[in-house]
Amino acid sequence: MKSIILRASIVALVAVLGSLLAVVTIVPALGGVVDGNAWLMCTICPLVTAWPVSAYTFWQGDRLKQAHRELARTHAQLAATHRRLAEKASRDSMTGMLNREAFFAMLDNCRRRADCGALLIIDADHFKNINDSYGHLTGDKALLEIAAAISRGVRAGDILGRIGGEEFAALLIGASGKDTAAVAERMRREVEKISFSPRGEETVPLTVSIGGTLCKAGATVSDLMRAADHNLYEAKRRGRNLVVTDGGRAAAA
Repeated sequence: MKSIILRASIVALVAVLGSLLAVVTIVPALGGVVDGNAWLMCTICPLVTAWPVSAYTFWQGDRLKQAHRELARTHAQLAATHRRLAEKASRDSMTGMLNREAFFAMLDNCRRRADCGALLIIDADHFKNINDSYGHLTGDKALLEIAAAISRGVRAGDILGRIGGEEFAALLIGASGKDTAAVAERMRREVEKISFSPRGEETVPLTVSIGGTLCKAGATVSDLMRAADHNLYEAKRRGRNLVVTDGGRAAAA
């Protein structure tokens, strides 16, 4: 408020000075005489009109600036909320990995790049037995253990997703065939090392089978999934707890 009063007063003073300057310049030039009444009117009129008008104008201007600041702040908050909601919508609520839709969208975007790398599909072995024997809550705990082990096996920059009930996928950015086999085998070992005891001293083994394929130029998402699935089923056919990548290379427990 003090700022408005000061600015309005400056405008009013300038208006008075301008009015006086105009009178002392124009009236004598027209043959008139500037008397006391003229001086009084040249002072009062600008004060009565210029001060309230300028004060109101400055007040409205300050309100408009404040409204703009509030609008910008609200817009920033909405943008941040939208980003958080979009991130939450793309994540699996249990594991925090990308959900199926988000992972496949990422795979579709990446497959066009020359350095896309490789796709792994990781499936928990005999997981139905855990759910049937110990219940789904225990099964969820086992899934979280497996997801954490898989996360420990990937490299920085690789992308993980949960694409089914007990099925995960990994997009290994820029990975070679050798890198793919090494990362997949590291995942398998990390899961195998889990000591899962749902009922006290009893330990239930947790293992995964992994199928991998390189992301070849021109391959569609369906092509990549089909190739990785083929290797996954081959790993299961050979006894599970295995890694099979392109070329039939396998790592056993």
